[in-house]
Amino acid sequence: MNRVRLLVLNAALGALDYRLPEGVSAPAGSVVIAPLGPRKVMGIVWDAGSLPGDEIAFERLRPITEVVLVPPLPAPLRRLIEWTADYYCAPLASVARMALASGGALGGPATMTEYRLTGAEAAGRLTAQRKTAMEKLARQQGTMRELAALAGVSEGVLRGMAGAGLIEPVSVAIDRPYPRADPDFHQPGLSPEQGAVAGQFVAAVKAQAFAPFLLDGVTGSGKTETYFEPVAAAIRAGRQVLVLLPEIALTENFLARFTARFGAAPVLWHSSLRSTERRRAWRAIADGSAQVVVGARSALFLPYANLGLIVVDEAHEISFKQDDGVRYNARDVAVMRARFESIPVILASATPALESLHMASQGIYTKLDLPSRYGGASLPAVKLVNLTEEKPGSGRWLAGPLVEGLRDRLARAEQSLLFLNRRGYAPLTLCRNCGHRFKCPSCSAWLVEHRLSARLACHHCGFETRVPEACPECGESDCLVACGPGVERIAAEVADLFPDARVAVATSDTLNTPERAAEFIAMAEGRAIDIIIGTQLVTKGFHFPDLTLVGVVDADLGLEGGDLRAGERTFSQIAQVAGRAGRGAKPGEVLIQTRHPDAPVIAALADGDRDAFYAAETAGRRDAGAPPFGRWAAIILSSEDEREAREAAVRLGDVRPRLADVQILGPAPAPLALLRGRYRYRFLVNAKRSANLQACLRDWIAGVQFAPGVRVGVDIDPYSFV
Repeated sequence: MNRVRLLVLNAALGALDYRLPEGVSAPAGSVVIAPLGPRKVMGIVWDAGSLPGDEIAFERLRPITEVVLVPPLPAPLRRLIEWTADYYCAPLASVARMALASGGALGGPATMTEYRLTGAEAAGRLTAQRKTAMEKLARQQGTMRELAALAGVSEGVLRGMAGAGLIEPVSVAIDRPYPRADPDFHQPGLSPEQGAVAGQFVAAVKAQAFAPFLLDGVTGSGKTETYFEPVAAAIRAGRQVLVLLPEIALTENFLARFTARFGAAPVLWHSSLRSTERRRAWRAIADGSAQVVVGARSALFLPYANLGLIVVDEAHEISFKQDDGVRYNARDVAVMRARFESIPVILASATPALESLHMASQGIYTKLDLPSRYGGASLPAVKLVNLTEEKPGSGRWLAGPLVEGLRDRLARAEQSLLFLNRRGYAPLTLCRNCGHRFKCPSCSAWLVEHRLSARLACHHCGFETRVPEACPECGESDCLVACGPGVERIAAEVADLFPDARVAVATSDTLNTPERAAEFIAMAEGRAIDIIIGTQLVTKGFHFPDLTLVGVVDADLGLEGGDLRAGERTFSQIAQVAGRAGRGAKPGEVLIQTRHPDAPVIAALADGDRDAFYAAETAGRRDAGAPPFGRWAAIILSSEDEREAREAAVRLGDVRPRLADVQILGPAPAPLALLRGRYRYRFLVNAKRSANLQACLRDWIAGVQFAPGVRVGVDIDPYSFV
């Protein structure tokens, strides 16, 4: 019988049954178009018996309209979609939609325009930029963006050259093959420690069985070069590789290292890709021609034809946790995909998550260590600057020892990095006349002043407005005061202290495209920057051999607020940024400014005693029944009407389950009580490992009828508590 059950990509519809027309085949995983009333919908043929739903008589079934000409989603991916939906209490359709993230990939053949030099002689004298482009683009062809990156000029320069007849357009197929990576292009010299670890990884790739590894290596130990060896082994075996990175800004640095090792760039997957780039990548991944994919967390759900290895770099990073929509943790989902695919997975980090270390201690993960820096480089010396004793001057944020450290590095022509995890100029702007504070109209958050763009911005919803000349409350002019420092304010202080220093601000505002990130890296490596001032973006992945001083402007910042993982997060962040110092032949130094030098996390950083910190943090988690010894979940109810949100939360709280192994706290207004125009209430659930947490939450929520304007979100293993 040619009956098929479709997972329709609409969470409200559920599973729908159709019949296949005579002579049409659509095995499980096939992407199809089917009629639904007067319109057509896309769906995925699912395994028989896997989706619940009433069976309709075959005679009443409508035929599917079309089988889309792309490979069916493989069975391991379908199992991953089911597991993710079940574990994170998300609609199955919402998870499946991530596997079809490129709508353009499902169409037929298509072309795009690329450009190349015409070979024509320039009329008149060339500008310096055009001359550079002519030299660097010989025998090159690509999009305007790609050529601009290769030549190191703007796209505007290239468009001008096209107008002058120096560059011509060429029509090419969008789905053209990617350059092939050569596993033997360059064989690096590994240390004995690296070689031993790499050997175990390579053996696991050859075994083609599920094998989760935790690669625990200090900053600068050569973790990337080490896991490149199993990548090479997978390429030799004709298998695909997925490498997950937490930030787009890290991609350019990684690409340079990958290309130097394998002679060609990997296939990229992230939100900044154009639709044509996403189509090309998706189809190459699905047909198996994409050898190595480097991407953000969403790359996990792509339909790899022959996956042989997964690597999660900087696996401790909280940006691997999706905080809206399907709230999944890419680190954990990567392990599950490797399990369903029967392949090895490598979690690489200098500061592994406590949960990962616990899994290793239980023997579930194989932990491999790189305890020393590569090439004989030493770890930096760490010193505390007690701000209760070494107070910065009035209106200043850098204490004397840090200022002297910067001055010393400038005199020695070495680079410095100042870290403050706060974007913008100041986190709060108020009127000194009436006390008015500038607040986001859609969120219960202060507007952050950004002087580089002359705007006040909300970092939660993206609202922006210009900085007014007068207070909107009292009308007084020249009365606005910036309170507290952001990286832009630190940059202004540095420019005042050292007017001749070349300063760069590195944040998600300034490095918001791959091109800008590549330009920053080139300038830093070319010694065109003396002092880098950045947020968490600069705490990982970058390697600048002449950077010998790291200054942490406010180590206490991450310990404020209600973050239940604040200690671990602060330790990881500061340890990572400290690891940027002294990665070459020159020794490094780290100065940590703090008002709480006796706080356990700060003391552990000063002593370089990671094991003691993790032991204390583990004991605290065990006593509190917190992960990894217990389970957390959050329920967030929201509505545009505050009363409606509050009543929904109270109604849900009134029917909470009373279970011995589940504790439910709340409801309470969320710390960020208004977000994007919606009022929010939260529950926090703490469950023992013995509890069936997901079933408990699903049954509890299903028992309440909510008003149409109320949204209910479930966050399993939450990292955000706002």
